Amino acid sequence: MTKKDIVIKIAEDTELKQIDVKRVVQRTLDHIVGALSRLETVELRNFGIFKVKSRKSRVGRNPKTGVTVPIPEKRIVSFKPGMVMKKRVMK
Repeated sequence: MTKKDIVIKIAEDTELKQIDVKRVVQRTLDHIVGALSRLETVELRNFGIFKVKSRKSRVGRNPKTGVTVPIPEKRIVSFKPGMVMKKRVMK
């Protein structure tokens, strides 16, 4: 399912114009990304929690040459599904 599919389904359910629904969906996603970029946790009840975590720096190895390479610390976004999502997906 794509963002466009979500917009179409919401527009059909609410009888709102697709362009209006698209703006709301996009603004919602923009605010989620903005909060994550500020290292805030985004909790959507019954859906799940988005959280920024840090991966520690480590030493890796180039599999082709065997040379060790330092891998710097980096941030990743993790998602933990909420109870309602778990129950519906795990049926």
